[in-house]
Amino acid sequence: MSGLEFPAVDRRALERRESILAGLAQIVGPRWVISAEDELRAYETDALTAYRRLPLAVVLPGTTEEVSAVLAYLNGEGIRVVARGAGTSLAGGALPQEDAVVVGVSRMSAVLEADFHNRAIRVQSGITNLAVSGAVDHAGFFYAPDPSSQLACTVAGNVAMNSGGAHCLKYGVTSNNLLGVTMVLMDGTVVELGGTHLDSPGYDLLGLITGSEGQLGIVTEATLRILPKAEGARPVLFGFDSSADAGKCVADIIGRGIVPVAIEFMDRPAIRICEDFARAGYPRDVEAMLIVEVEGSQEEIDEQIARIVEIAQGAGVTHVREARSAAEAAAIWKGRKSAFGAMGRISDYMCMDGTIPTGRLPEVLTRISEICQGHGLGVANIFHAGDGNLHPLVLYDMNDPDQLEKAEAAGADILRLCVEVGGCLTGEHGVGIEKRDLMLTQFNETDLAQQMAIKSIFDPHWLLNPAKVFPLKLREAA
Repeated sequence: MSGLEFPAVDRRALERRESILAGLAQIVGPRWVISAEDELRAYETDALTAYRRLPLAVVLPGTTEEVSAVLAYLNGEGIRVVARGAGTSLAGGALPQEDAVVVGVSRMSAVLEADFHNRAIRVQSGITNLAVSGAVDHAGFFYAPDPSSQLACTVAGNVAMNSGGAHCLKYGVTSNNLLGVTMVLMDGTVVELGGTHLDSPGYDLLGLITGSEGQLGIVTEATLRILPKAEGARPVLFGFDSSADAGKCVADIIGRGIVPVAIEFMDRPAIRICEDFARAGYPRDVEAMLIVEVEGSQEEIDEQIARIVEIAQGAGVTHVREARSAAEAAAIWKGRKSAFGAMGRISDYMCMDGTIPTGRLPEVLTRISEICQGHGLGVANIFHAGDGNLHPLVLYDMNDPDQLEKAEAAGADILRLCVEVGGCLTGEHGVGIEKRDLMLTQFNETDLAQQMAIKSIFDPHWLLNPAKVFPLKLREAA
């Protein structure tokens, strides 16, 4: 990603900036159009903070109708658009450019309807992930996808990146919990896909939209599946003398047909950093740790944990600690959920997001360490081990251009490794700008041409989220 590339800036858009701002203000009101440079700085990057671009403007519509009017206006003016939820993308998915208007959905955060009989909730897409569960908790329900950024990240971004989280092993990612959306196309057309029913006739357009990274339209409302909360749940900590032993334990659990709610992995650097921050009681004298959570009745929990402990013993476990209270369980998960923030206190990092077959975990963990050592960088591994969704944090100094280049190279090597062993480039963070130029590692040019053809149907002038997902050389050739 060195020498970050974008399509050439449309100078005509910059020259017409004042008239564009006036046009947007007529639609949403002057209060919701951001144009001052110091205020635009809040939107110049997302959670991939190594890269920054100041947008032409930011507009914050409050309804689907306003989003429709904004996009119709910008489409008529030929202005590029970057959709933005909370800006928690770790792949540069919300990174703007100088001739683009950022359309944010943060004002659109209402719960529109909770249908407990049909186990569904309809929300505006700017609502945070955690707020969805908060809205149904009183009735004994919850929303399953739980990204680590769930306190801040929005449903809009979750749909765009098909986000998962710690509990996706049992409950699936966003696509498994999304029933319908209201989406606005670039020309302002409003479409309704899916609904409260489990399946829709015709083409699976909802599946196409989920994970499309803001390339096809802007989701303004979503109907989500909610689930009854389990009778009980209990996490257990397992410590190992090596990452390979922990990886073997994960593969053995899955291989036995056991499906815990979550299996989370941390290596020694991650354990130390998270324990310093959260004081969760993590063992400091192990090389790797698993958090395995099971749920059900007390009898079911006891039986599952007994089986998992037996498997862990066969893999060489050296430390076992069950949470014995709700407070202990909360502390264990606080440490894991705080991991990225805790790491950011001590180092800049790039968070990779490759996915691999779980049976290759021991080998891949060893090779990740070798890759980072070869580039002279540290690495801390924190990831959803149960479904093989890796999150190696490649540590570097953002103020050192040489280290940034090395971090990019190490990250690219890690993602190539994931594809090499039968996995893929991304599990939940998306392609964005980060993995754009690696897409030819996983797909050939014919594959990508078909995907680009689909984008062209929804967005003929390629105004939505420019420079993301597809290698620029292929777009230029097309």
